Amino acid sequence: MKVAKTSLALLMLGMISGANASTLGDARSIENSMNAASANSQKKIDRSADSVLSMKAEMEQLKEEVNNLGIYRDHLSNLVASQQQEAESLQHQIEGIKDTRQGVVPLMYRMLAGLKTTVENDKPIRHEQRLDRISKLEDMMAMADVSDAEKFRRILEAYQIEMDYGTKMGIYQGQLALDNTKIEADMLYLGRISLVARSLDGKRFWAWNDKTSGWQSLENGYAKDINKAFAIASKQAAPSLITLPVSVNVENN
Repeated sequence: MKVAKTSLALLMLGMISGANASTLGDARSIENSMNAASANSQKKIDRSADSVLSMKAEMEQLKEEVNNLGIYRDHLSNLVASQQQEAESLQHQIEGIKDTRQGVVPLMYRMLAGLKTTVENDKPIRHEQRLDRISKLEDMMAMADVSDAEKFRRILEAYQIEMDYGTKMGIYQGQLALDNTKIEADMLYLGRISLVARSLDGKRFWAWNDKTSGWQSLENGYAKDINKAFAIASKQAAPSLITLPVSVNVENN
């Protein structure tokens, strides 16, 4: 009887152990499934986080691009406005060209007339050459193939040449009229202060007198300084102090 009870007890223990083993296996299987599901969920969460970060970076980049486009748009707007102002300015200038030309052309004629009067009333320094220059400028005014700008430039150039006669020393060969006789001589001018002449043989000297508008003979006492002045003007001697007759102060001897 005891043997039967013992066997029954062992049988029941075996059944209980088998049941517990089955339950433990199921639990472990469930745990593994839960762990796998949790891992999958974590992966999904990680992928979602990465996607969010990527989208945020893209949004920041897009914002920067939008900001840059706004700045570039404003830059183009300023350029267009500036070009519009320049176009309007050019249009005004084009419209004013006609009026400008109408004002400049009479001015050039007045400048030539004033230049001619100055030369005619001035000392006879390169007199024919200067009058010839003015004559060519007067002919130029009727030339259609010369622009008004070029005409104005040449007239200004002639004025500059006339100014140089008043500030520089120069020599040239020309004729002077004495008692209805023309004598070939070497001429020297020192600005518009002094104009003297020396015969080609170097023995006679004259000075221009503004008061009489004629040539006046000089004594031989001027010979040394006049010859020295010619040497300086021709760069055969170094600049130094010289004494020359001043045209308006030359007195008859």
